[in-house]
Amino acid sequence: MKKISTLMLLSTLLMTAFWSCEKDENRIYFEGGTAPVLTSSAATTVPLAFATKDNQATKISWTNPNYAFTTGVRSQDVSYEIQIDTTGSNFTNPKKKSLSISKDLSYTFVQAELNDYLLNTLELNPGMQHNVEIRIKSLLGKDAGILYSNVVKLKATPYAIPPKVDPPATGELFIVGSAAGSWDNPVANAGKQTFKKLAPTKFELTLPLVGGGSYLLLPKNGSWDVKYGGTGANNTNNVNSDDFKNGGGDLLAPAGSGTYKITVDFQTGKYSVVLQ
Repeated sequence: MKKISTLMLLSTLLMTAFWSCEKDENRIYFEGGTAPVLTSSAATTVPLAFATKDNQATKISWTNPNYAFTTGVRSQDVSYEIQIDTTGSNFTNPKKKSLSISKDLSYTFVQAELNDYLLNTLELNPGMQHNVEIRIKSLLGKDAGILYSNVVKLKATPYAIPPKVDPPATGELFIVGSAAGSWDNPVANAGKQTFKKLAPTKFELTLPLVGGGSYLLLPKNGSWDVKYGGTGANNTNNVNSDDFKNGGGDLLAPAGSGTYKITVDFQTGKYSVVLQ
């Protein structure tokens, strides 16, 4: 009886070991890939001009990273991200441009598009030549199998374009609303609620804000005829940074009361609110 029990135990162990080996053999493992090789149709300098804004600036192309698995299958969907940054920032610049691409192995930049990225995303000065870099980030799914291509270096001189939001004809800007103390118009404290004009399209103001309050921006103190606010419904904006427009809805202030610096850029059509 003891001999039979021992034989049964050995048989069970052998079956378990065989099943485990078979299970391991059926597992699919990622074996890696090859970093994409990036090239650009523009040799060194990218042409940018308002007169030719609809023409091609440059076409970039990259090789397939050939992600491989133990099954040998290499046809999984690959996602790509085009990254554009200034030379020397090593793609750590928070203002770098990231453009998502699915499956394709090339992308053509129109001059107006690339010019917009340089002016309004990287915030480079127009009329000056800048050194920029482009690379490709390839990945499978969400942040899996990330590979980076070589870096292509280019020179480009962005041209000035009309601001996305017309700046105040008055040359002035005021804040009004519960976040700034009250909705009284004329504003209750013009001295502390008047923005400083940094440039024809850029204004800045540092002041205490009431957390969770609302506000609007006015080009003329005492008038509601023109107002600047959010692009969506009242108080649906990102409280730290967002787009704005003429005739927009009420803007929501950050939740915590404190002293904030508000920067309003009519060129890019964006504003920011930073705790000081």
